[in-house]
Amino acid sequence: MIAALRRSVARRLREAGLMVATAESCTGGLLGAVLTAASGSSAWFKGGVVAYSNALKVRLLRVPTALLAAYGAVSRPTALAMAEGVCRATGAPVGVAITGIAGPRGGVPGKPVGTVWIAVRDPAGAVARRYRFKGSRQTVRRAACVKALEMLDARAGLWHNAL
Repeated sequence: MIAALRRSVARRLREAGLMVATAESCTGGLLGAVLTAASGSSAWFKGGVVAYSNALKVRLLRVPTALLAAYGAVSRPTALAMAEGVCRATGAPVGVAITGIAGPRGGVPGKPVGTVWIAVRDPAGAVARRYRFKGSRQTVRRAACVKALEMLDARAGLWHNAL
């Protein structure tokens, strides 16, 4: 399933002449690893940032400190700011960001373990969605990568119209 999604995203990025970059927190670079598992990925994958700490989110992705203080790292505004930041940092027109609580600890009221925000920023605009995954840390991280690929694939239909 994940390989088929990667192939679809890669094909659609190539067809649109676009490159993607990743900003990851709870997945720790797993999405970048999935995207680059295929030979030839340098034609459509620009690079990625693993910003696990808030300090790196601020420094590398320019997520505003006030935004983190107001909403926290696991939030819609932070995911959107991370996606925008990775596009700005890498020059990629498509950015995908993942921030969440993979567990098994770290959940808080309103943001239990398994809460993940994924944002995609592309030529058609930006979108962010919250997910709640159940299972082990590895299950949550893998599920987040699958959903990020699904979001990219779904947005790809808009890219030609926005260019």
